[in-house]
Amino acid sequence: MKLIIVSGRSGSGKSTALHVLEDLGYYCIDNLPIGLLFPLTREATVKESTARLKRIAVSIDARNLSDEIANFEDIHHQLRQTGATIETIFLDATDQALLQRFHATRRKHPLSNDRTSLKEAIDSEKHLLEPIASLADLFVDTTELSIYELRDMVKQRVIGRREQELALLIQSFGFKHGVPVDSDYVFDVRCLPNPYWDTSLRKFTGIDQPVVDFLENEPATLKMVEDLTHFLERWLPSFGESNRSYMTISVGCTGGQHRSVYICEQLGKFFAERYNNVQVRHTELPHLKHVDS
Repeated sequence: MKLIIVSGRSGSGKSTALHVLEDLGYYCIDNLPIGLLFPLTREATVKESTARLKRIAVSIDARNLSDEIANFEDIHHQLRQTGATIETIFLDATDQALLQRFHATRRKHPLSNDRTSLKEAIDSEKHLLEPIASLADLFVDTTELSIYELRDMVKQRVIGRREQELALLIQSFGFKHGVPVDSDYVFDVRCLPNPYWDTSLRKFTGIDQPVVDFLENEPATLKMVEDLTHFLERWLPSFGESNRSYMTISVGCTGGQHRSVYICEQLGKFFAERYNNVQVRHTELPHLKHVDS
């Protein structure tokens, strides 16, 4: 029996993620009280022959009692002892993005009231859900994701992986836009020669052949790719052996257009031959945000 717990701050995309899982055959429950997680899992494990209960997804958020959220670690430990496969996905976004989403939809935040503003409620919710966030197997920052991109992310990272298999996301980014908060590893490749300073290359990206040729003519680039692949090849299996299900590897350059894109493409090709679930994402290139490897 497999149980996926979907949590995160209000407005981060939990409902979208749960709908995707429902479409993919999971028995889904929205806003399940945390205290019922253990009885539900135990019942489903006992009745494992019932196909409908072999895969369950539940959404848990700030509508739960604060005391139950605070005790989530104990419940989580009990769940793992049932023999069921448990995965926790935590979705979040920046405070500003959440504010904009609530203003756009005119929905009421579950923690806001006459004495608590929307901004205060969003901030309070972050602290309230920390016990769940700290135990998440997968953290997804939905700030820059559309509904459709979030759906693809859930399908590719959660459903696309086999049991006990490490799912990899390799993403490029620009340091001037900030480091992705969902990163497990962050590598800085700003030390490499920058194609941006060649005005004939500025309009291209790290996927385009003129930039590829420029970078591959630099010994430092090839050495960087070699060192990163060797490092990750050496240490990624250790994460899998420690029951880690997901890893997000972020590679950054100044603007996220050239060097980091090229490096991620090379890493994606290398690890796609070694892992079944590898996704390459270019955060600063909207038309190339999701590239399957």
